[in-house]
Amino acid sequence: MKDRSVPELIALALQGDEDDETAWEAIRELHDRGGDEVFEAAVKLLHSASSRERGRGADILAQLRSPELVTRCADEILSALVTEQEVPVLESMAVGLGHLRDARAVPVLQPLKDHPDSDVRMGVVLGMMPHRDPVAIQTLIQLSRDSDEDVRNWATFSLGTQAEEVDTPELRDALFDRLTEPDIELRGEALVGLALRKDPRVLEPLRRELESSYVIVLAVEAAQALEDVSLLPLLRQLWESPGKADSYFRNVLAGAIAHLEGLVR
Repeated sequence: MKDRSVPELIALALQGDEDDETAWEAIRELHDRGGDEVFEAAVKLLHSASSRERGRGADILAQLRSPELVTRCADEILSALVTEQEVPVLESMAVGLGHLRDARAVPVLQPLKDHPDSDVRMGVVLGMMPHRDPVAIQTLIQLSRDSDEDVRNWATFSLGTQAEEVDTPELRDALFDRLTEPDIELRGEALVGLALRKDPRVLEPLRRELESSYVIVLAVEAAQALEDVSLLPLLRQLWESPGKADSYFRNVLAGAIAHLEGLVR
């Protein structure tokens, strides 16, 4: 890709479907190359009559590596988003604003939390993820209760570990509400978020997860984060009966056991 011109890379970026690997390889090369030529080409796409081209324009602007272009990229996406109606383009714009980490995105994305399409709502989660102001956190709390499981999962992850420094009763309650989810990964994200905040309500649900027939690494990470040494016997039992645990799980488990043992000494 490195020997391709910008127009050639743009043409490749527009080929195939949304997940076409060659298209994304071209987009990544455009991100790395940066510069005014790439910026201007992406802006032209962003204002195209074709929704396909507008979406790709947002994808390219989202991660241009040139620091001097970041604000200009956000300016363009924020301006275009106001009138955009197409779901794939709205999703690309929202995700792009998350990459750009521009605080102006928060009030613009906030109304889209109620969009009827879950792909757009997922974009809002990813767009809000870097931000810590009350509007962003409140939006993520609402989306942690979304009707779509993937949206709930990512919103819970965003609140639980990505916004670890934010600690309010409402945020804790939102995480606690997710402990009854049928999806084990979603429950795990909530467990870690509550454990990081040392919420005592997480101890018994976490104990049940560690005693279950299938334990995921998030539960072990939560045990380490909670720092309750009463969980040590359960962690040691997991170590003695590893089942089909892979090396990554075993390494995390070993670290959690060592951490809690250090608190006993």
